[in-house]
Amino acid sequence: PAKHLKTGSMLVKALKNLLEPKAEKIETTQDLRGKCLEKDMCGLLLKGSKISPKYVKDAMAKLVVEHPKITFAAVDTSVLYVLNLEEHLPEYESGVPRFVMFQKVSGSTSKESSGRLKTSIATLPGTSVGYGPMSNLVASIVSNKQEMKKISILPSIKTRTKKLVEQERAKRERKQNQQRRAEEKTSTPGGAFHDNDGSREGRKAERERRRAEHRANNPNFREKTPEEMAEMERQRRQRMEEEASKWNMAPEDADGASGDYMDDMDDMGTVEEMDADAEVEEDEDVMDLD
Repeated sequence: PAKHLKTGSMLVKALKNLLEPKAEKIETTQDLRGKCLEKDMCGLLLKGSKISPKYVKDAMAKLVVEHPKITFAAVDTSVLYVLNLEEHLPEYESGVPRFVMFQKVSGSTSKESSGRLKTSIATLPGTSVGYGPMSNLVASIVSNKQEMKKISILPSIKTRTKKLVEQERAKRERKQNQQRRAEEKTSTPGGAFHDNDGSREGRKAERERRRAEHRANNPNFREKTPEEMAEMERQRRQRMEEEASKWNMAPEDADGASGDYMDDMDDMGTVEEMDADAEVEEDEDVMDLD
């Protein structure tokens, strides 16, 4: 346009904007799908405010230059809401940016396409947005080292409202509850006994938990073979027999004990002799009283 030719500086600025790579601006669902999701790879910056911090701007500028084949875009999430994407990201905080990478799986939004557009995502953990974490995430995706998560519904752009925020919070809670239930089922095979309550099932669950911890802490652990288990059982029974023999009396001890007992009975005399002696003692006691 003629307005850019008024001065040399204006012309340089106009050419710079046209030639220099920069992040795309996302304001509508059509922008998101046409400028980002349709590309093979796309990095989307979700700004937490209208103006991004300088370190975020510098990071995006470096990434655009370093990866010319990847499209980068930005959306102001202080006023806009990315439906079907927010629940996969850290919860929104005012002024805090978030970053996500898209990788196209198949299909397209064009009418000529035989299948619908499918995409996958990879997010930064937490809110660690900066050149280092962002560059590492992009590099891992380019080298196919990053695990991508497929999403069933394509994201769309909406105006941020309290209703949408509440719906997102409810989705997060449902997902957390599902993960917690899955972890509980994994930690307790029975699914009903979470602690050792003294019952048979509780003790079994406790043994399984300790066994799983032991295996996890010992990478060289291997299962014992049936032959090894049989040998361990044989040794256990042998030890039990040895311990039992220590507490049992030998036959000669039993004979000696019975002999001594009978000898003592012989010294005491028969029952009739013992009764007679008792009667004599009673008579003597009576005579003494007279």
